Amino acid sequence: MAPPVTKRWCWALILLFLSLFVQSSTAIYCGAEDCYALLGVAQDANASDIKRSYYKLSLQHHPDKNPDPESKKLFVKIATAYEILKDNETRAQYDYAIEHPEEVFYNTAQYYRAKYGHKSDPRAVLVGLLVVLSAFQYLNNVARYNEAIATVKRTPAYKNKLKALELERTGGVTNRKKGSKQIDKKLQEELSSELDLQIKGAEKPSVWDLLGVRFILLPYTIIKLLVWYSSWVWRYKVKKAPYSWEDASYLTRRSLSVSADAWTNLDEYRKEDLVEKRLWEKQNLENYFAEMRKESKRRR
Repeated sequence: MAPPVTKRWCWALILLFLSLFVQSSTAIYCGAEDCYALLGVAQDANASDIKRSYYKLSLQHHPDKNPDPESKKLFVKIATAYEILKDNETRAQYDYAIEHPEEVFYNTAQYYRAKYGHKSDPRAVLVGLLVVLSAFQYLNNVARYNEAIATVKRTPAYKNKLKALELERTGGVTNRKKGSKQIDKKLQEELSSELDLQIKGAEKPSVWDLLGVRFILLPYTIIKLLVWYSSWVWRYKVKKAPYSWEDASYLTRRSLSVSADAWTNLDEYRKEDLVEKRLWEKQNLENYFAEMRKESKRRR
């Protein structure tokens, strides 16, 4: 156990340390001097009085007007005091520090937050961030789309389709005159634009898929989802109505974990067969997978 004398010395050092911070609670603003006293105004002075006093003192102590070195130092202090008192937020923090000097750490944190913290409107920052991210997203989608189109155009299947479309357009006649290469190239560009629309998996970028647009439409999307869910519960849970073709297809696709694009590419007979199996019911889905496994083993 520490002797009583040692304890007293520890407490004395702690109090001395805290007293140094208490003294610096307001000193972080205008040093050892009072910001109001530097401007020659009372603490309850309004913004006009503070501004008027600052302009008067700054003209008096400006280095261009007064070459005295002490006057130059005073001019810096006056400018610092005005920067603190002209802003309502920092002035309120300074007044609070005067009235509550014991709250050292809080006052210090408030000062540095106001001095070095960002003062941008969070809404403006959010909008700017969404715009930048959406721009990068759009450029990336365009680059991926162009790369996909270029890859498809190099395949023999695409070249054969292009050649067939060209023969169909020209009636099977090929122009072999001088300069026909330029003519054929122009025609191929026109035909290529038609075939691009038939390429699956390489859809053109749309502004509706951008992050910023989706964020703006988020309330509408949520409302639409709630309306859809409410309608679903009312029709199929409350009224016990039979599933429509679209809803039955959705349930089937979700049960099989099939993407919308993959489901669209299936032929209509295959879709009807899967929907009729009612795979959204657990037992039917298990039976379907069991049949698929048996069929796979049989083919081996």
